[in-house]
Amino acid sequence: MNPFRRPSHPRKTPVLAVLLAAGLATAACSRGGGDRPPEPGDRAVATVQDRTIWASDVKREAVAQGLIGEGEPLDITSDLFRRVLDEVIDQKLLAGEAQRRRLDSSALAQRRLEATRERILGDMLVESVVDKAVSDQAVQTLYNEQLRLAKNAEEIRVRLILSRTKADADAVIGILGQGAGFEAVAMERSIDEATRFSGGDLGYSTPDVMPQAYADALRDKPAGALVGPFQTEGGWAVLRVEDRRKETPPTLEQARPQIVRYLTYEGVRQLLEQLRGKAKVDVRLPGQPTPPANPASAAPAQPSEPAARP
Repeated sequence: MNPFRRPSHPRKTPVLAVLLAAGLATAACSRGGGDRPPEPGDRAVATVQDRTIWASDVKREAVAQGLIGEGEPLDITSDLFRRVLDEVIDQKLLAGEAQRRRLDSSALAQRRLEATRERILGDMLVESVVDKAVSDQAVQTLYNEQLRLAKNAEEIRVRLILSRTKADADAVIGILGQGAGFEAVAMERSIDEATRFSGGDLGYSTPDVMPQAYADALRDKPAGALVGPFQTEGGWAVLRVEDRRKETPPTLEQARPQIVRYLTYEGVRQLLEQLRGKAKVDVRLPGQPTPPANPASAAPAQPSEPAARP
């Protein structure tokens, strides 16, 4: 395992994605039926029992299934479009048959339909809020802030030989001291399977993503320096500093997707925080005290990195 790799945190599903997945799948079944295109430039792609299916219906279903991202194009001549279109047709057929059997008249069905309606309305509200939050100006402002923070960041390229014991690491130091090549010794003796066959190369990393033991050992060490041995969680490490350079920040276009995700999340979080602050919420769970109407923990937690570095 590469000790410099950024830790993989459990993925947090944005509220917007939850709303899309929950609401739009049903929306794809119920939309359509009129002759007027629901969106400018929309195109009718099929009819089911005289109900029109529009290209936008198919695209929304593809977004709901996570097959494409919001705002991505979907070519109506593609195999993916045809496959999703078939699914939308099936949904309409199933929904029509359910109505024919009057399955929508039960109290349970009415509650489920109302829940779907609420999810779709919530999604529409979120979309309107996100459209305002994710502007070109907002993206540029956050990008400029990231550039400011990255100006003093330094990347270090190192090679690693990892040993099980200090005695083994001391032996590695002795072999290197006799003139052996670091890459050859890493391939022969390192127990780090992720790097040994590349000569122990860990690539470029910034100290903030390194385990603390590595960051401490490499502090102020110039290119060419041999560092260690020192103990880590995986064993005893010997490093060679290959290069040090100023971190190269990504371009605006490279950073845009991550910035947009962050701004989207923040827009939804702030909206929910405001709504919970105004609403009277009474949670009634057995064996648990009733929380205040607007607990600080009610809103989704802010990302651990306020503006995660692109």
